[in-house]
Amino acid sequence: MTAVTLGSVIWFAFGVLLMYVLWRVGITMLRAVTMATPAPPPPGEMRKVNMRFRCDVCGVELKLTMAPDEDPPPPKHCLEDMIIVAPTFE
Repeated sequence: MTAVTLGSVIWFAFGVLLMYVLWRVGITMLRAVTMATPAPPPPGEMRKVNMRFRCDVCGVELKLTMAPDEDPPPPKHCLEDMIIVAPTFE
């Protein structure tokens, strides 16, 4: 039979503490993933969007940051609908 040393007791306690910390972090991460998304704002309230439009006729570009809808209709310029431009990486 071997004698239990102070070093092995400390390592065991450290292992149990590390296991508890990892368990708590894992549970917290799982709860964050399973939370429901917030309800959408009421109709007519402004929403944050990041859309860019370009006029085919003259080349004017427009960045839209707030809109009443998540997918607003394109604005008009030079009496034509502007086309949507793919967003660039910021």
